[in-house]
Formats: sequence, C-alpha cells, structure tokens
Amino acid sequence: MERYVFLLTFLLSLCTIPFSSRAENPKNTQPPTAAHAELTNYGFPIGLLPSSVRSYTLNQTSGDFAVDIGGSCKITLPPDNYLATYSKKITGKIDQGRIAELDGIRVWAFFKWWSISGIRSSGDDLVFEVGMVTAKYAANNFDESPLCEGKHAAS
Repeated sequence: MERYVFLLTFLLSLCTIPFSSRAENPKNTQPPTAAHAELTNYGFPIGLLPSSVRSYTLNQTSGDFAVDIGGSCKITLPPDNYLATYSKKITGKIDQGRIAELDGIRVWAFFKWWSISGIRSSGDDLVFEVGMVTAKYAANNFDESPLCEGKHAAS
C-alpha cells in the first residue's frame, strides 16, 4: 500500500513541475487532417495529435484506431511545457469522450518517460491517465495541432 501511495504522490506531482525553459511550439498553418477531424467527432480537440499525421484507420464498430505520423515526433505539451514523444504509430480505442488502451505517447517528467494510457474529455477539461494516476488540463490548451520540433511542415 505504501508503494502505491508513494507512486500516486510522485505522479501527481508531475503536474506541478513544468519545463519552463522549453520554447513554445511554433504556430501550425497546416489544415487539419481527416484524423484530426475524427477526434472532434468524438469530443476531443485536434491538438492531441501532431500536424504530421499521414494516415489513420478506425474501426467504427470497435473504436480501435491506428494513426501513422510518419516517424517519431517530439512536441512540447501545453500548458506546462512537458516534453512528449509520439511514436511513428499511435494506437488505442476511441469512444465518445474517451480514448483507452492508448499506446505511442510518452511524457518526460521526474527524469523518466511515462506512457499516457488514456485520455478522457470531461466538460471543458481533458483528463490524462498514466496508469491509475490522472492529470486534468483545460481542453482549449489543445485547440491547435502542434508541429513536431526540429521538423518543418510539408508544403
């Protein structure tokens, strides 16, 4: 039990230590892709996916999805400027207001990479899940799809 209390305390503190030295993401001028539009159909903002999405598949019955972003991608997540990495392929299961079984997105905090396992839309907020621990952020922080750092948008 003590181990879980320590882990919970440790992960909750992820929300309190920003990487303030990181620059904000440059503005994205690319139009949203069909994958971004699909996010909005399920109640999520387009900024959960980087602008480099190349393709996606979605099983409308089960909600299973896969997104190909063409290569690994690093971004700085708003509002606290956490460094995040997206794998070339992101998978999970989407339903109205909920993304579960998420694989392919990790966040750097406390000298360790943490996998985001799910995301819930809760009113004007998004709730990010890291195992049993959650962190809530205003959904409007994700209104714009970020550019991958160190890469240029395709023309």
